[in-house]
Amino acid sequence: MRFSFPRKRRAQTDIMIFKSLCRHAGIGANSYLLETSSSRLVLDAGMHPKHEALEAIPHYDFIEEDSVDGIVITHSHLDHVGTLPVFLEQQQRARVYLTPETAELASAMLHNSVNVMQSKRIELGITEYPLFDHRDIDRITDSFEHRGIERPFDLDPDGTVRATFHDAGHILGSVGVTIECEGKRLMYTGDVNFEHSTLQKGALFPENPVDALIVETTRGAQQRAPGYDRHHEENEFAEAIQRVIDRKGSVLIPVFAMGKTQEVLGMLHRFKSEGLIHHNTPVYIGGLGTKMTHIYDRYCDVSRRHLPGFRFLKDMDIEGANRKRTGPIPFTNGCIYALSSGMMSEKTVSNVFARQGVLENKKHGLFFVGYADPETPGGRIRAAKNGDEVLLDPAFPPVKLRCEMRTFDFSGHSTREAIMDYIAKVRPKKAFLVHGDDDAVEWFRAEIHKNLPHTEAIIPLPGEEHRI
Repeated sequence: MRFSFPRKRRAQTDIMIFKSLCRHAGIGANSYLLETSSSRLVLDAGMHPKHEALEAIPHYDFIEEDSVDGIVITHSHLDHVGTLPVFLEQQQRARVYLTPETAELASAMLHNSVNVMQSKRIELGITEYPLFDHRDIDRITDSFEHRGIERPFDLDPDGTVRATFHDAGHILGSVGVTIECEGKRLMYTGDVNFEHSTLQKGALFPENPVDALIVETTRGAQQRAPGYDRHHEENEFAEAIQRVIDRKGSVLIPVFAMGKTQEVLGMLHRFKSEGLIHHNTPVYIGGLGTKMTHIYDRYCDVSRRHLPGFRFLKDMDIEGANRKRTGPIPFTNGCIYALSSGMMSEKTVSNVFARQGVLENKKHGLFFVGYADPETPGGRIRAAKNGDEVLLDPAFPPVKLRCEMRTFDFSGHSTREAIMDYIAKVRPKKAFLVHGDDDAVEWFRAEIHKNLPHTEAIIPLPGEEHRI
């Protein structure tokens, strides 16, 4: 499907210009334009998770057709890569720069996105869907330029813009990127986690001063509990799981198929190895989670991670993961189910399981290990008290919350304090605060104003031009 966007005259400038292409505030549809005197570049091509069809697409109409030299994809979550085929339909000469891991994961996620959009076309009557098809995804891989971390490369044909990827510690293949041009240095964090997690090692970012920093603010409104310790949090998680198993219940863990599934599997492997949960407790993951785990396993020897060489689908006993499943995942007592989606969106497996038995049975456990938007079914469950009725799907009656419900802090995003520490180290002249809700962005703006008086904190509005 080709979208018709108006043509705009390309700006002529001898300095770097930053412009947000995000259509809406908050998290989603991340995309940013950089212009220099000789090139035009884009950072990420996301799809907004809360909006549909054209409203989910960044403002690509701000860019003249066939004027972009290259696009950097920092990682493979859909809010950063979900509209890449739409972007490339308008920018057919642009090259796509990303890590090999991101290339493979992004391709799998985009193919799954086509299936989701096709279903929404039928169920919701959204005639614009799908925004692209499977053949479009296969075609765009010809424009992929794989690049490794800490290996500088050119972003434009004339070699006037140099870029370097840095491990962002978020998910497999995720990077931040330093861009140097016109005597300026810009750093874009993408999604970043400076702390070690079960599988991913913490980010390794350069700490040289920069002229501009485009920085995520996801957790700006969240203060971590005093005394938090990751290892202790994991052990609390293990104890909670085992208590449910001991009372003949099952544990439902809503997860994102990519990233969080593999983190949870890493934890479960440790729990079983150390006897924190029974070694023969069955573990189930979903079909898309299995597909993503296969990709993780293929990079187990080359990616920067904990458990080097460990292959989940070979070295763990995961139910149904190594054979083609002929029917739905069976629900029985005494099992662990790590199923998507992480926010328990309608029609997903985690939502169905919760609605059909988990939520209203006090034997079972429903344990959250990541973020859930307050407006999603997962967010409504987290806000509920025991005995409250929770609407999981408008097509069905509400369900009472009677199971044990817990939330554990295993975020793939850095704490606000860790990100502020990084901002202080690189001392940007301008800090563009992105990828956060209003209260999260405001916390960073206030902290920068208080602690870094020489840094201009900017909350970029769509289409505004900012000189660097």
